Amino acid sequence: MPVTEKIIRDPVHDVIAFRVDRPLDSLLFRLINAVEFQRLRRIRQLGLASLAYPGADHSRYAHSLGVMETARKILDQLRRNFTIDEESETICIAAALLHDLGHGPFSHVFERVSGIHHERLTQRVISDPDSEVHRILFRHDRLMPEKVVDFLNCRPNRTFYCDVISSQLDADRFDYLLRDNLMTGSRYGGFDLRWLLHALTIDEPSSRLAVTSKGVSAVEAYLQSRFHMYRNVYFHKVVRSAEGMVKLALQRARLLAAQDRLAGLRETNVYKALLGQRMTMGEFTQLDDVSILSCFKEWAESGDALLAMLCRGLLYRRVFKTIELSHLDTAAANAAFKRAEIALANAGGDPVYELFLDEPSSTPYEVVDPNDTVGGKEILVQDVRGTLTPLGQVSPMTQSLNRQLMFRRIHVAPQWKNVVMEAVG
Repeated sequence: MPVTEKIIRDPVHDVIAFRVDRPLDSLLFRLINAVEFQRLRRIRQLGLASLAYPGADHSRYAHSLGVMETARKILDQLRRNFTIDEESETICIAAALLHDLGHGPFSHVFERVSGIHHERLTQRVISDPDSEVHRILFRHDRLMPEKVVDFLNCRPNRTFYCDVISSQLDADRFDYLLRDNLMTGSRYGGFDLRWLLHALTIDEPSSRLAVTSKGVSAVEAYLQSRFHMYRNVYFHKVVRSAEGMVKLALQRARLLAAQDRLAGLRETNVYKALLGQRMTMGEFTQLDDVSILSCFKEWAESGDALLAMLCRGLLYRRVFKTIELSHLDTAAANAAFKRAEIALANAGGDPVYELFLDEPSSTPYEVVDPNDTVGGKEILVQDVRGTLTPLGQVSPMTQSLNRQLMFRRIHVAPQWKNVVMEAVG
């Protein structure tokens, strides 16, 4: 008798099961085995966060599986009280699985250098007839690639299906907070996902995802976890220092290659990606963290001292030192950074590649127009009478979480830290 169930064990969701005799599960399992999806095994979810949290080596592959599973759980919960359209469910779950296909090496860092946003690349992979993902979707339904791309853009209109993967209360955020919290060991990002899922509902007049009043405390815990994860993990000084060094190393390599001072790079997919040039699907599939780390190992022995310094620092955790400026306002921080640039240059350093100002920011909860029930931004609370109220009007905690979380820091090559500290004062 043929095996009809495939099992993946996951540290967050435990058992992720696929009944391959069912059309949707069969489609999902074939997509998972597509080369473009398997590429995500070689993209770290948190870039170089393992330099601060040694366990944070989990991949975009694991996260994407988790988003898919969370989206399935959301729709299964909603199905208890509402009709879930079969085609809409298929598109939603497939989009949840594929939403991160376009991420480049070290996730968001690479796209800041190349200028290519991962959302655009995701849509290209799905739409390109040369991709295995496209062919699998096309065989399921000739219009499925187009339908998934439209869904990722919330076209033709936003519904609760879109909210499931793109809102302030979506499967993507649910999974990455729990997964990143678990894998970093930070213990800042835990929240009660089961209770939160149980409290989800649909406002049928607006076709929007909402949460019942009994779920407000669970939503507050979820938003607090988001605040703590940004504060303690995503904006950790070592993580941000390493990400800045990756950006500088790639920019330096691109400059040297353009001047024919870095042998071989101009003929590679890495160089095409750095310039934002269009790659073939085969070239894109081979672009991953391994590609860039291989370059770093080679460039660590480069004749260019700046590039070699940056790559050795990334390979052997000799990251830039941090000087906090978070107590200063924007004008004062900019003035301090200008003094640091001058002092470093006068001491013989290179302020372009051995110094940078970092100002990461995030708003843990975005309070929007109180009348917004269709725009997809506000978390909506439904009371027992069916009345919708924005969470910002229900929870006093949202007032503090709506404030911008921001750090201001100078990161400087270790040998120049004292010079810069003296200049900053």
